[in-house]
Amino acid sequence: MLLLSTDSPENLAERNDEYIIFSRELPPLAESTLLNYSNKWFVGSREGCSCGFRHLYIGSVELGFREPEDWYPEESEDIEATLRFISIIREIAEKGANVDCIDAWGHTSETANLDGTVQVDLSSLNSRTFRFFENHHFMFTAVNG
Repeated sequence: MLLLSTDSPENLAERNDEYIIFSRELPPLAESTLLNYSNKWFVGSREGCSCGFRHLYIGSVELGFREPEDWYPEESEDIEATLRFISIIREIAEKGANVDCIDAWGHTSETANLDGTVQVDLSSLNSRTFRFFENHHFMFTAVNG
């Protein structure tokens, strides 16, 4: 599941469409306590859950950010949803807001447990390469350094 937080007061639900859904109703994940900012959002896809985005499983994170490749077919809707997500985050961050996001899957643990933090420099990121890494915390910045 994707959980997002920001200090932007923007109502992200106004950006909901057929690819991406923002909801203030957070699922009961311990990892939500690791979000840094006051405005917290669940980020869903066309499927209602967060499955309809580009993801790498824990064991594949070393592959990093990359464009979709022919040898690893991805749903065009997942690619579009991910592009919309990163576009919205880029826009919010460029306005000066702080944004972070956690990709965590439902489990029974009452303890927040992530495998790492990823610093995402939006000023140098090619949007088509962005994908989520399972069980990681993403920190977005709009400028180098």
